[in-house]
Amino acid sequence: MILVTGGTGTLGRAVVERLPGARVLSRRPGPGRVVGDLATGAGLAAALSGVDTVIHCATSLRRHDVEHARRLVAAAPGRPHVVYVSIVGIEQIPLAYYRTKLTVERLLASSGLPWTVLRATQFHDLLLRTFTVQRWSPALFVLSGARFQPVDVRDVAGRLVSLAGGPAAGRVEDFGGPEVRSMASLARAFRRTGRRPVVPLPVPGRIVRGYRTGANLAPAAGTVTFEEFLR
Repeated sequence: MILVTGGTGTLGRAVVERLPGARVLSRRPGPGRVVGDLATGAGLAAALSGVDTVIHCATSLRRHDVEHARRLVAAAPGRPHVVYVSIVGIEQIPLAYYRTKLTVERLLASSGLPWTVLRATQFHDLLLRTFTVQRWSPALFVLSGARFQPVDVRDVAGRLVSLAGGPAAGRVEDFGGPEVRSMASLARAFRRTGRRPVVPLPVPGRIVRGYRTGANLAPAAGTVTFEEFLR
């Protein structure tokens, strides 16, 4: 039996679509769901009963991921294989959210449970939101010199399901989209036939430097390009 956390989120939904019969951990009851709360630990032991593999997609931008992962590990009866999705470049790019993901990786590695970590590049959805929030701006502003390798959530979901079907593998090869593109190029693809100019901004700092030096890039693996995602 496989349990999917975060099964109602962007990535989790794509995982669940590929796993008919999997349990979906949720705070609210519903078809295919088991009730459990990573924030409090309530219901986790029952939700994990009989589970051989956990695909841990749940995440929180409020930095609760470490506490949630700790409760998940503590509640697990037996030794389920935990498959965790993380982010490429989290050691080199000093974002607070990335530091949290790295801490969760280390927690799983020291948990005593069988574990697999897949680091993925930025999802197409993230780049789309970055551009969409600028819809009222007279221009599309991008990071000068920054490169991205956006990947489709369906490709990542397929890789996670494949890993869940095998033995624990520790940290596996990083997973990225089929193309490495400048942020300006991706913005122009989003703009399509619009007339708004794409304006690169020379933003300083270690975070942006990571995107300029390629710390966020991976061996090509996914198949869906940004243009295909937009269509």
